[in-house]
Amino acid sequence: MNAIESTMSTTRTASPPDGLPAYRILTGKDDAAFCHRVSEAVALGYVLYGAPAATFNGTDVIVAQALVWPSLAQSIAA
Repeated sequence: MNAIESTMSTTRTASPPDGLPAYRILTGKDDAAFCHRVSEAVALGYVLYGAPAATFNGTDVIVAQALVWPSLAQSIAA
């Protein structure tokens, strides 16, 4: 087991912490704050789901990233 697998196995529980949903989509302006939000969700144990999306609202690039809790990801793959 490598370091990533070890970290993943210790953070996996049946459901997300603090009543968070199993599926989340984060959206926002494409900036460091958005990247930190995605990184924080991954650090909690979420996994990225699908490709990120981006659009332009006339002023800023707006991005979106879906994340799922590992138990949901396993049931989707099954």
